[in-house]
Amino acid sequence: MTTKHAQPSQRQLRVGEQIRHILADTLLRGHFRDPALLDGASATITEVRISPDLRHATAYVITLGGQDMDIILPALNAAAPVFQKAVNAKTELRCTPKIRFVPDESFANADKIEALLRTLPKPADPDAGHKHKSSIPPDSSGTP
Repeated sequence: MTTKHAQPSQRQLRVGEQIRHILADTLLRGHFRDPALLDGASATITEVRISPDLRHATAYVITLGGQDMDIILPALNAAAPVFQKAVNAKTELRCTPKIRFVPDESFANADKIEALLRTLPKPADPDAGHKHKSSIPPDSSGTP
């Protein structure tokens, strides 16, 4: 029995990466009717996670500078059938996964964690201000 937080299998990782490449290539070609998607270079597919049964895929998207996400994300979801057709044509999966596009929050979360870490007080150095004295006396014989 698998749990919701189980690690993805090798097959899921491999298929997810293959789908990510197909989605990125399809987005780059820009054969869409929606003007928001005509400039495919402004959005990047960072990761694709696929369900264990390979029927559902979640594509994580980030836009250049994090702008226009509220415009591009609905356009990507509306064009999901175009992406699914490309996945179907370029893979040999038994069924084509239903693709859902969501914003990738990992970069924003990393920035928040980094900002929190910067606010932590630095630990006090007990040896601060003192010269480090060695417990080994210097060798007066002149040999190294």
